[in-house]
Amino acid sequence: MIQQIVEAIEEFETIIIHRHVRPDPDAYGSQGGLAEIIKATYPNKNVWTVGEEEESLHFLRRMDVIEDKSYEDALVIVCDTANQERVSDQRYNKGSMLIKIDHHPNEDPYGDIMWVDTSASSVSEMIYEFYVTGKEKGLKMTNEAARLLYAGIVGDTGRFLYPSTTEKTFAYASELTNYSFSRTDLYNQLYETPLQVVKLQGYIFQEFELLENGAAAIYITKDNLQKFNLSPAEASSLVSSLGNIAGIVAWVFFIEEDDQIRVRFRSKGPVINSIAKKYNGGGHPLAAGASIYSWDVAKEVLNDLQEACYSFIQK
Repeated sequence: MIQQIVEAIEEFETIIIHRHVRPDPDAYGSQGGLAEIIKATYPNKNVWTVGEEEESLHFLRRMDVIEDKSYEDALVIVCDTANQERVSDQRYNKGSMLIKIDHHPNEDPYGDIMWVDTSASSVSEMIYEFYVTGKEKGLKMTNEAARLLYAGIVGDTGRFLYPSTTEKTFAYASELTNYSFSRTDLYNQLYETPLQVVKLQGYIFQEFELLENGAAAIYITKDNLQKFNLSPAEASSLVSSLGNIAGIVAWVFFIEEDDQIRVRFRSKGPVINSIAKKYNGGGHPLAAGASIYSWDVAKEVLNDLQEACYSFIQK
């Protein structure tokens, strides 16, 4: 599969790399890391990274703005995006060839070439494996690519705490630290928390609801976001904050936006991506997201989560 991707990259003079909406460090890391590897290896090719920007991640990378005609005779690669509707910049299907590189369950197969590895901690880990496998064919790593891929791995493993972290993850991360970038600066940029986010976190700890069977929930309305002067993305960044509380086995954040309510699931055991799929979403077994359009439906989501927790603790 990696060889097919290398051959496709060699064939095209223009490569455009996409990732998912509401990007996280792995989306930026895999997209940008792959772009830097391609540019270093094939300096005469046109390589662009596109999609909506997340202001809090500007320190990782800024996106390119390109015209529609750029997609003519272009290879398009989509990183870290399970479902086509979640691709940021829906021009992704206007190229001559499409490649999907992802680590989520492949419930929406798309692309002429699909490399999906659900055992990988992150797509950034996969991109480093792409380099390791292809370096004998001439692929080149750079300090900037290493910085981006390391950030993506750290972000999607929760600083190596999540169960998706494997021996391969540690080995690749160790190799990436041999390149010239400041891990201290990177950690500070990834995890430095604005005061207003800390205040919202305090609100979450005070107001979350702990239910029977270890299910928990917090409701963050537009009024809450306005009070703390935060965006939905900033509120979503706190989704893991309930993970260290004794008695919770799975939890959900409901975050109200202008046109929908974002649903963010996390779990210590119960499988929750099947619930997310029921509500216009998906993801990993222990980390998933969905979208709903009324608070009445939020009650149904929470009932499903409680049932999943009950089934888990009865095993």
